[in-house]
Amino acid sequence: MTDNLDIYNKVREVPDQAKKRIKGGRLSGMTDINPMWRIKKLTELFGLCGFGWKYEIIDKRLEEGANGEIAAFVDINLYVKKDGEWSEPIQGTGGSTFVADERKGLHTSDECFKMALTDAISIACKALGFGADVYWEKDTTKYSKSRSKTDKRGNKRSKTKSKGKTQSTNKNVSNGKYKCSECGKQIKQAVHAYSKQHYDKPLCRKHQPNS
Repeated sequence: MTDNLDIYNKVREVPDQAKKRIKGGRLSGMTDINPMWRIKKLTELFGLCGFGWKYEIIDKRLEEGANGEIAAFVDINLYVKKDGEWSEPIQGTGGSTFVADERKGLHTSDECFKMALTDAISIACKALGFGADVYWEKDTTKYSKSRSKTDKRGNKRSKTKSKGKTQSTNKNVSNGKYKCSECGKQIKQAVHAYSKQHYDKPLCRKHQPNS
């Protein structure tokens, strides 16, 4: 009988040398994973790139954001070969900043698509369980911080109330316009959707990790 968790259990734990703890800024306490660790594990488990695993780029695009910022996105299909048979496509979307609104003005990156591709591979690998323990810990921590407080009777109550009603969970969407939860800048719907998928909250490209 095939163990469905065989691959998952082999890639869920990330070695300490492939992890970097972020010590400052809004991401303090979170963990960054060296992308080469994923490449090594893919090769170790499935074979050489192009023979045991491969990816195809489905789409590359630039999306305009607020204040002249432009984000780069890459969509891929990841394939792995197991028991001589190729998998169905495992999709992943990665993003990075092409033009960033920095303190000294707009800055253009010539590596945005490369970084977006690396991000896309990491997202696709998550479906196989790569780094699961790190992501599980991160998600648990984020969930714990956002949980509703309970009263003495153990009943949940909302953190913020307005005239007896629970505050809307869509406070970062106003009149159909999307805003960054960190700085309040307007962002495009595509950036909003990407951020919600990857970071569980709306963030402009400047405030997204790995940007």
